[in-house]
Amino acid sequence: MIYSINFHPEALSEYRAASIWYEEQQEGLGIRFEKTIDNKIRQILQNPSAFSKNKNSYRQAITRTFPFAIVYRFNSRKHEVYVSAIYHTSRNPRGKYRKP
Repeated sequence: MIYSINFHPEALSEYRAASIWYEEQQEGLGIRFEKTIDNKIRQILQNPSAFSKNKNSYRQAITRTFPFAIVYRFNSRKHEVYVSAIYHTSRNPRGKYRKP
């Protein structure tokens, strides 16, 4: 079963800022970044337990092309995924575990 998804507001801000930054670096690169993140989110929604747990009930799905991780947790009873962060892997990891 496919899950519904909710984003922490800062996760959406990180996503938009990264997309804009990549597009400024090279035309079309922002779009490639968005497709990469969107594809990884689709994988998460299809099978949220496929990615390993990090801290408490948080999981992390790392993209291959870009140095980003999607930090999330899910509720199997409600069929919901909560994305805490779309996080550049070189940043301090303390900020990626955000509560709704």
